[in-house]
Amino acid sequence: MKKNLGIIQAVFPMPVLIVAAYDEHGTVQAMNAAWGQICNSDRIALFIDEEHATTQALLKTKCFTVSLADKAHMDVADFLGIASGNKMPDKFARTGYHAVKSAAMNAPVIDEFPVVMECELAEVVSTDSFYCIVGRIVNTAAEERALDEAGKVDPSKLDIIAFDQFRHGYYAMGGQVGKAWNAGAAIVARVCRPAEPEQLPADWSVFPVGEPNTAYAQYFIGRSFLAPVSTSQVGVFA
Repeated sequence: MKKNLGIIQAVFPMPVLIVAAYDEHGTVQAMNAAWGQICNSDRIALFIDEEHATTQALLKTKCFTVSLADKAHMDVADFLGIASGNKMPDKFARTGYHAVKSAAMNAPVIDEFPVVMECELAEVVSTDSFYCIVGRIVNTAAEERALDEAGKVDPSKLDIIAFDQFRHGYYAMGGQVGKAWNAGAAIVARVCRPAEPEQLPADWSVFPVGEPNTAYAQYFIGRSFLAPVSTSQVGVFA
């Protein structure tokens, strides 16, 4: 039985994102942002306050980087969320960490964090509910140690941390437990009966669903469908 807890931001995990930009003096401004998410194939949305020194810096340069924080660098990631760049302009320098200028834009890439997205400012969305920085991802870079044999980022090699909004904790992400668009395939096959072809994913088959096969319905259990796959030479139906 569930217990009512009131208004809680009950989303877990939340990524621990390190947003960085150069200010007008060329100083690295960096902050810890827990409220951020991919919002399109090449867009990231950061729900951060306009008053942050990092926000003000990226609004001027119109570019910034977003890094994934990992367990090995949790202390500095947390410090970047505690200290204010408005009160401590050199807070990044005090960490002893290193940043190099992105080859794609005027934004700092922090060496210590394993994965970074280099972004151009796409838009700023301000409503009564939220203030949001939307970045266009121009490039993503990752340490070679974090890549698999195919050259893709392997989350199991990152030791990425996530933020817990229930008790304000950091948690290390575990290993893979399944594959998306595969773990539920058996259920789809069981519950999406032929009478419900519209419920099947668009890429369920290389063949189209076709029209109801009423002429030969007596030879099938449930409903069947016919779709031409070739009209040249010999007609072929699926």
